[in-house]
Amino acid sequence: MLDREQLEAIVLGPTRVYDESPRCCDVAAIGNIVPDETGRDRRLRHVLEAAHELLARVANSAIVGKDLVNAPTLVKQYLSVLFAGAERELFVVVFLDAQLRVIAAETLFVGTLTQTSVYPREVVRRALHHNAASVVLAHNHPSGVAEPSRADEFLTSSLKSALALIDVGVIDHIVVAGAGAVSFAERGLV
Repeated sequence: MLDREQLEAIVLGPTRVYDESPRCCDVAAIGNIVPDETGRDRRLRHVLEAAHELLARVANSAIVGKDLVNAPTLVKQYLSVLFAGAERELFVVVFLDAQLRVIAAETLFVGTLTQTSVYPREVVRRALHHNAASVVLAHNHPSGVAEPSRADEFLTSSLKSALALIDVGVIDHIVVAGAGAVSFAERGLV
């Protein structure tokens, strides 16, 4: 995983060598690997991926320690940034302390275009690791439709039951698609 300085070099600095591994090289040379449009596309994709990663890290640092009771839209904004451009379903858990302040946010599962396998055991394990009092569950719909499915509702119920065994509450489950986000809590589904 590249550190922040290396990501900034990719996005901002056309001459800096940021890693010697085969998949990373001098940023200026990336565009010269293949002189035709394919090389430019590859460089652009690389720069955009680095920019997205930087943006997600900045958004993550902005959310950690925040009280979600006083800033409920902050999580939706964070998730919109995190899921931006994702071509696969991602399942994220935001871990909260007893005062509903964010301890951490982690992408726990990566799926396909239309589904993600989520394992309650792993969610419980990470909640215990963070000593979380509650969680906000979230995933994206790359299809662009934020409407929760029956499977999403069943998953929320299953995770809520599993987490209740260790006294961890589920505050919300948010489904994000593009700029739209649907909150289970706002709909009375949690």
